[in-house]
Amino acid sequence: MTGIAERLATVRASIATACERCGRDPRDVALLAVSKFQPPDAVRAAIAARQLEFGENRVQELASKAAALAKDPVRWHMIGSVQTNKVEALVAIPGLALVHSIDRERLVTRLAEVCAASGRKLDVLVQMNATGEATKHGVPLAELEAVARLVVASGVLVLRGTMAMGPLTGDAAPVFRAVARAHGELRERLGLPLPILSLGMSGDLDAAIAAGSTLVRVGTAIFGERN
Repeated sequence: MTGIAERLATVRASIATACERCGRDPRDVALLAVSKFQPPDAVRAAIAARQLEFGENRVQELASKAAALAKDPVRWHMIGSVQTNKVEALVAIPGLALVHSIDRERLVTRLAEVCAASGRKLDVLVQMNATGEATKHGVPLAELEAVARLVVASGVLVLRGTMAMGPLTGDAAPVFRAVARAHGELRERLGLPLPILSLGMSGDLDAAIAAGSTLVRVGTAIFGERN
């Protein structure tokens, strides 16, 4: 897949520049390549360019791609909303490293049941809906702590931090700052490190990194237009 290595280099340079603008170390911001709707060969091209973290939106596509790339050292992230009837299939995926989209108590309960039954622990993020937009999944800020505490109490889900998306239109900066404040308050209340704040995509990287994002999610800028 020609061009993927070059586009990855460009995205990495953009992250470094955004970090420089706000006085952050680029090594503190990880890049997640969003590979949804991309063929396994495109992912292999990114792996050849030293990208090992990939995000998918759908359980079925993630499972298929993980099987096709089983011999590659890939760390898979589930970034889309998860239906409870897909939880068993999700937990069974080899290489699943992080679920970003914990957005309701029922999902926490089901994930914990399946993880306990399979004898594994699973790193997760609680997804916030900081914009109030009906099209977005996520926990309202007022319910963030309750859902986070349910994750911690499960004993098998490991709370690593939070995730949020910017607004569909308008300035993302104030939304990201509000999410970062909520993340910091949650960390203090729970007494946990919560090292991951997953904010930012191709169009709002600068605002996300300035707000403190430690993980940015980029798709089209790496792989080109989706099929």
